[in-house]
Amino acid sequence: MPASPVERALAKRLGVEVQRRRIESKLSQEQLANAVGISKNHLQLLESGLSDRKKGTPANPRLGTLIALGRELGVDVTDLLRAARSAS
Repeated sequence: MPASPVERALAKRLGVEVQRRRIESKLSQEQLANAVGISKNHLQLLESGLSDRKKGTPANPRLGTLIALGRELGVDVTDLLRAARSAS
């Protein structure tokens, strides 16, 4: 089933929030990706709100990835998701 507009928007806002917090933390994409245990390309896709550039499918990160991102960015995963959900 194709992703809904709501899914696409939330994935994009989550990516923007991860990127904002990464930059605030003065971490490069490579540094954060290594600390979380994902590839730099995976992080780049997540920050752009995508899971596949060619297909344009929205990001759908695993819970473990979100928890690790929150840990490395100094924020609880629920706060990370809440910030993405409330972003306009």
